[in-house]
Amino acid sequence: MNSPKPSLNISVNPTMDSKLQYRIAFASIRGMNVTLAGEIIRLVGSEREFFQASETRLRYLTQSKSRIYDDEYRAKILAEAANEVSFIKKNSIRPVYFTDPDYPTRLLQCNDAPILMYAIGDLDLNAARIVGIVGTRHATIYGIEFTKKLIEDLARKVDNLIIVSGLAYGIDITAHRAAVASNTPTVAVMATGLNTVYPADHRADASEIVRRGGLLLTEHRNGEPIHKGNFVARNRIVAGLIDCLVVVESAERGGALITAELASEYNRDVFALPGRISDSYSAGCNKLIASQLAGLIQNADDLCRAMRWPVNGQNLNESPTLPIELNPEESIIVNFLDKNEDASLQQLTIETGFPISKLMSILIDMEFRGIILALPGGRYRKTAN
Repeated sequence: MNSPKPSLNISVNPTMDSKLQYRIAFASIRGMNVTLAGEIIRLVGSEREFFQASETRLRYLTQSKSRIYDDEYRAKILAEAANEVSFIKKNSIRPVYFTDPDYPTRLLQCNDAPILMYAIGDLDLNAARIVGIVGTRHATIYGIEFTKKLIEDLARKVDNLIIVSGLAYGIDITAHRAAVASNTPTVAVMATGLNTVYPADHRADASEIVRRGGLLLTEHRNGEPIHKGNFVARNRIVAGLIDCLVVVESAERGGALITAELASEYNRDVFALPGRISDSYSAGCNKLIASQLAGLIQNADDLCRAMRWPVNGQNLNESPTLPIELNPEESIIVNFLDKNEDASLQQLTIETGFPISKLMSILIDMEFRGIILALPGGRYRKTAN
């Protein structure tokens, strides 16, 4: 039997925060996420012990032959982490580790969440209603004006509101700027380290976001190269941080649709702004609505009703409304929704006896008139008395 190797002799700079250095190195392990990190720490004991234990002991404890336990690999990433500690302290960056109380609890529910993020700003991500707003980089006047109006109205109606987006051109930067203009904190989730603002055109916006009480947030370390995959990976953080997502303009393919799919997988409510079928940058939103992955949204009240958020202390679902005349077919649907808060399309088909094509036509008309809301998963909810 081979004798165990001695513990790995890795020096940690005593003038620096060794706990932070171990955390940074641990987070930089290939493929690391909150699920894997929790399991390794449970088996090994701590991040420090992960780096101080011998390769043989780690393989024994984890029953794994993964290369992440190689002595040389662990020594290399721990040495690199020392440089990051220095950068963090010099630039007043706040590390947010998955076991810290200020780590976003919503994001912690996602298995692929990063175990460490870097933030500039002091915004509390666990004490607010958080709305993600994403869309095409090639925003039109239609999308830009809707985004501005939506955030302006939400800022007036909803307490403790935070807007999250990705600092990209188009809808993203419109959302950030509208939030700043409305004195609403906003979080820019970045695909780069905090030493770089991408695109560079948005450096002034990044500074203003922090100055006005918002946050710059990234999982990437200082000096990491910018890869295309970083932008896709960023989408999962946007989707995980939020209570709900609004997609404003998207082509049939793009990052906004990826974010919408992730948000749906994370059980977040997803909404999309409809557009004309001839508009290429409404094709993605129309597809989300048609596939029932997203509910149709026209204004802030639609979002507040769907999320059941009080508006100026009053619940929109319980507030009196002007009488809406219903025809007999619509009355059948409304009466059923009175007794069944969220009804599926299948349930409505069985209850009403209407052919599916006729039922869908009625539901779409009722949705545009503000009588019902279409929810992700093909479900419907009454919104007016």
